[in-house]
Amino acid sequence: MKIDFHVHVTPPDIIKDWKKIAEKEDYFKLLSESPVNKFATADDVVRELEGSGVDKAVIFGFAFKDMGLCRYVNDYTAEAVKKYPEKLIGYMVAMPTATELEKEIDRCRAAGLKGVGELFPQGQGFDIADSKEMSNLANLCIERELPLIIHTNEPVGHYYAGKTNTTPEKAGAFAQNFPDIKVIFAHWGGGLMFYELMPEIKKQNQNVYYDTAASPLLYNKNIYKAAGNIEVLHKVLFGSDFPLLPMKRYLKEISESGLSQEEQELVSGQNACRLLGL
Repeated sequence: MKIDFHVHVTPPDIIKDWKKIAEKEDYFKLLSESPVNKFATADDVVRELEGSGVDKAVIFGFAFKDMGLCRYVNDYTAEAVKKYPEKLIGYMVAMPTATELEKEIDRCRAAGLKGVGELFPQGQGFDIADSKEMSNLANLCIERELPLIIHTNEPVGHYYAGKTNTTPEKAGAFAQNFPDIKVIFAHWGGGLMFYELMPEIKKQNQNVYYDTAASPLLYNKNIYKAAGNIEVLHKVLFGSDFPLLPMKRYLKEISESGLSQEEQELVSGQNACRLLGL
């Protein structure tokens, strides 16, 4: 089974009126105005799955500052999962500092959503390294056994829209503060994966996963062999960041990475099955 763990969906009316929403949501504006930006509905995602030979996708809406918008895209995600229950697994978005966070998490769980994310620390205005600021979200996820996806970035290299200050240092602090939460740091954790060569980081990161979102734009295919050498391949999740890039591009890189067939299957689906309890 192949599972894409990082797929963005956007309701059709938000696609139509994105400029109006962008007036009040700076990070949404930044990404939406990027020349590489694309929007996808749930129907678009299912067509991409079928065309790429991928079995399932973990989908989520844009993580806005406005909890009303978060609720709106969460409703869309829940409806999409009901429409395509064999293809889509829904995650919810929210503002970690919102007073109604617990209510929204429980509402979304009742609607069938299975995790939280992808959240944007700098884009939404919170600091994952701040244990006090993150304690409510983290504890709710731990208590309800909800995995959490957090956007992270490498601290070096070229600039691109969406490159933020949520670096391995901040991701490592979050993992240290909340070792019991199952957290997926997007985009290879901004490079946090490499620090698992340090015994204390490997120990504290036992519940940390890394997804491959945007990998072809950041690293060459040798990163998969590097993950094997660091002995974290059992925590790597195929994530395409669709519609930014097509799913087939990742599958091609994985197949040409030098990983064994067994290792390729871990990354492309088995690790996700284990995390999702499938």
